[in-house]
Amino acid sequence: MKIENSVKTVFLIVFMTGIFIVVGSAIGGRSGIILALGLSLAMNLIMYWFSDKIVLSMHRAQPIGPGHSSGVFEIVRDLAERDGLPMPRVYIIPQVVPNAFATGRDPAHSAIAVTEGIVRLLDPRDLRGVLAHEMSHIKNRDTLISMLVAGVASAIMHLANIARWAMIFGGVRSDDRNGRNPLVMLLAIIVAPIAALLVQMWISRTREFEADASAARLTVDPEALASALEKISNPALIQRIAQAGAMPQTSPAFNHMYIVNNFSGQSFLKLFSTHPAAAERIKRLREMIGIRA
Repeated sequence: MKIENSVKTVFLIVFMTGIFIVVGSAIGGRSGIILALGLSLAMNLIMYWFSDKIVLSMHRAQPIGPGHSSGVFEIVRDLAERDGLPMPRVYIIPQVVPNAFATGRDPAHSAIAVTEGIVRLLDPRDLRGVLAHEMSHIKNRDTLISMLVAGVASAIMHLANIARWAMIFGGVRSDDRNGRNPLVMLLAIIVAPIAALLVQMWISRTREFEADASAARLTVDPEALASALEKISNPALIQRIAQAGAMPQTSPAFNHMYIVNNFSGQSFLKLFSTHPAAAERIKRLREMIGIRA
């Protein structure tokens, strides 16, 4: 598993760095390539060393310890001991949307965060299933992959926006001395963000199924995670939260981190969700105990 994930990490970094360089070239020609290479290297180094701090700060996550009313810390500690992993830092996020994620470059520098909404919604058994899922991401080192991909994907989207505004204000001509070509620039604006999203989809959907299965084995209770997924992916619940104006503003580049993607809406964009359908995940979990959904 570690070797497989290491290969995935290298491939994803190289591929998405290539996309980044192509967009940089479309914006600034040769100088854009040099700038994109420098930015890509800096981005990867920053995400490797500081990804956990960045994402936790973005979500205004607050650390919790033993005795917290949620009981999350104690559940995580028990799961870590059972799986032979270092104890992750544990955080709670002031959001009503039920969700959770894990982050960190390796098991020794990891963290798990849950929203207030998921703590209120789930009973301890279901919550244990969710936390086992996140512990599995840490054990499989999915957290490093997800943060590197999220960081570069976010940078690609920002570069594509820069290219779009450059075209709007006439910053590119077919005879540009820097080698910028308006057709290439247009393709970069359209194709680059889609390519970044497809890479996220490709890796994230596989990771989610693997983490579900690992969580079921860790807890010896597949139904706990299946029940949790049913509750937190309930369309009626998410619609009520959205209508109340309590849906948080999140970057699409980070959607693949969560246990479910509750931010993509009920539209055509669902086809490009970074997560497999909750119904399919629930079906696979219940097949592990011989229960058909």
